[in-house]
Amino acid sequence: MGIQMLSLYRRHRPRTFEDVVGQEHIVRTLRNAVELDKVHHAYLFVGSRGTGKTSMAKLLACALNADDGPRTDFSPEDSACKAIANGTSLDVVEMDAASNNSVDDVRELRENVVLAPMGGGRRVYILDEAHMLSTSAWNAFLKTLEEPPPHVVFVLATTEAHKVPATIVDRCHRFDFQRPSLEQVASVLRRVAVEEAIEVPEPALAMIARSATGSFRDALGTLEQLVTYGGNEVKLDDVLEVLGVADAELVLETAESLVEHDPKAALIAVERLSASGRDLTQFMRDLAAHLRHLYVVQTLGEVPDSFSVTAGHTERLSSQAGRLAHGEVLRAIDLLAEALSAVKDGSDPRIRLELALLKAVQPQADLSLQALMFRIEQLERRVGAAGASGAATELGTGGEEAPTDAAVASAIKSGGTHEASAGGSGSARATGARTAASAAAPATAQAVSLPEDAAPTAAPQIDLERVRTLWPAVVDAVRVENAMVGALLGEARPSALDGDSLTIDFPADAEFSKKKAESNGALVRTALRGLTGHALDLQYNLSGDHPGASPTLSEDELLRRLREDFGAKEVFDDEPPSEED
Repeated sequence: MGIQMLSLYRRHRPRTFEDVVGQEHIVRTLRNAVELDKVHHAYLFVGSRGTGKTSMAKLLACALNADDGPRTDFSPEDSACKAIANGTSLDVVEMDAASNNSVDDVRELRENVVLAPMGGGRRVYILDEAHMLSTSAWNAFLKTLEEPPPHVVFVLATTEAHKVPATIVDRCHRFDFQRPSLEQVASVLRRVAVEEAIEVPEPALAMIARSATGSFRDALGTLEQLVTYGGNEVKLDDVLEVLGVADAELVLETAESLVEHDPKAALIAVERLSASGRDLTQFMRDLAAHLRHLYVVQTLGEVPDSFSVTAGHTERLSSQAGRLAHGEVLRAIDLLAEALSAVKDGSDPRIRLELALLKAVQPQADLSLQALMFRIEQLERRVGAAGASGAATELGTGGEEAPTDAAVASAIKSGGTHEASAGGSGSARATGARTAASAAAPATAQAVSLPEDAAPTAAPQIDLERVRTLWPAVVDAVRVENAMVGALLGEARPSALDGDSLTIDFPADAEFSKKKAESNGALVRTALRGLTGHALDLQYNLSGDHPGASPTLSEDELLRRLREDFGAKEVFDDEPPSEED
């Protein structure tokens, strides 16, 4: 019969308080509690996985049960301490709440806590993944936790403190375990490598530390996997292979296609991914995580150490973050989330991934309201940044796309693309959209006819009448993000505009609709900002008659306004195209 070998992270758990890395504040408090005989009857250890919660609980148990104890300078070779470290002590009970979370399990624990310690010290109960206990189990445990026997100490360890009932948290001393830094993780790897006679180059140590994302256990697990893979001499190429850096490279290349707005490169990346046999759904999650990293880098202005495996990846992350707009990053994340949801409902993963990438790299091919608003923002940014001649050249010679964007911008901002009414017919919407398109030319000409000394374009002045005209489009934009809030918002009307403060009235019996709109005010503000160019503060009122409000434009009124304001021409579905068209 062979001898069972412990894994690296179990063999190299801290054996004394001095061995603990990265949790000095907790070590100091627990040592003082033991030395001053002020050990609490219950502790809550909170932290991400692999940060040393269970190891710290065992060190506390050793300090309480050591020979001539309680003492903080206990020897790891003490018989009681060795039994605790090996998991054979009768005075230290470890429970996994993930598999022992019923009322019966807690009742058994309550029956056992009355037993006196076998070694004369304290009985320590370590409850791992404590948040997994059921509500009924917590209720059964509460009285015991509140008034345990004097010889009992409970240590509850959890990664999700918000799932632990407040009545339990109030009865514990809480300690939050910090994620160790890259250097702290590397120092532990370095020490273990020396003790285990493992040769690891420094670049490989740094890569392993990065991939562990703040978990000592994951770092030592990866080191053990590398030793199994290639022996006690770890090579850099082996680290790259085991850590899946090739997968990271494919994610970076796909993100580069988004940066360059290159649909061909995006499709080639999907083809390579499919040929490699990798899971397409997992790749979508990885790509979304990478895009989230880009957004964080854009916000912080630097690349956090834990975001990349190699120095080369750090440089590419920084480069991509600097060349991709905030709005594009968020929109790509949304598209990937939609793709993942569709795959969950049974759609083909490859088709959904290709569709998400093509929409992300080609906003002009996406006819959703969100994509149209993104194109408007791009157009405004170009017009605002250029002088008169530069703007005229860019918009006048930019091919078909620039006039199309200008047409959309003009049409939406003039109220031309919104529905004729909240419940308008499909033909009315189509007619309004076609009429708005016909009005694009004069609007475009007006947009580019800037004086030579023109300053960057500022948002146009707005008044209450303009807001009321745009209100149906605001409702539509909100409905795209949240159908229920958009429907409820259809009952409301703008009633007053005082500077940047807009008052929105709901019918007197629409208290629920008003509260729902207030709780989702960010959606309404975003839609108003996109359509008016102004950030407005919103006030919500209940008013039965909507004083001062004008009714939503009918289809006929909408068409009349477009003809008068823009010289639009109405085009019917059955009307043959003219030679001029």
